[in-house]
Amino acid sequence: MTPFSLEGKRALVTGANTGIGQAIAISMGAAGAEVLCGARRDCDETLSRIAKGRHVPLDLADPMAAAPLFEEERIDILVNNAGTIRRADSTEFTEADWDDVMDVNLKAVFFTCQAFGKAALSEGRGGAIVNIASLLSFQGGIRVPSYTAAKHGVAGITRLLANEWAAKGINVNAIAPGYIVTNNTEALRNDPERSRQILERIPAGRWGDASDIGEAAVFLASPAAKYVHGAVLNVDGGWLAR
Repeated sequence: MTPFSLEGKRALVTGANTGIGQAIAISMGAAGAEVLCGARRDCDETLSRIAKGRHVPLDLADPMAAAPLFEEERIDILVNNAGTIRRADSTEFTEADWDDVMDVNLKAVFFTCQAFGKAALSEGRGGAIVNIASLLSFQGGIRVPSYTAAKHGVAGITRLLANEWAAKGINVNAIAPGYIVTNNTEALRNDPERSRQILERIPAGRWGDASDIGEAAVFLASPAAKYVHGAVLNVDGGWLAR
């Protein structure tokens, strides 16, 4: 068994029905984990590419929705990927749009981590958490105030929980994806001028593939990362290096 193997582990991946979440679930499965695909919608396509897994209906618009799962069964790896976004000028941004994004992208992340930690600590075992942050954990963005605030918060929560739980065998880290080929970036990729501007800024010279994030998540969840705590790993083709 290699230090990158997840054999014998059970992973919960939220938002696993499409995009980055789907890629993470598939990569975890390929590394040997049993994967619980947490999502509002069915995960049939994802599960067709995983040897061991099942769909767990999960709507994180209720930030406490995932907590009961950790009381019902052992989960060794948690990937907080589910998220949402609202776009508007800051002068026009509504309280409802602020709350909707913060509930899913930050509040749910913390309380799902809390439920994972409570279960692992009460049973005297370790585990691994991988939170999905963003380039906007480091930058400001435009017209996405609640998303930017939430992703800064994800980076902070990741470091805080690492400080509290590292000595107890729980690794807490995050990934900050760059510009990845998903449904969410289709409009950008189909805009020749905007796509050109983005590619000129990326030293790697290409858009990222969702599997780039999946493989990074496997690393952070595996024994190979046992001394990695509180990191926010940029998987961005070098975007933040420019």
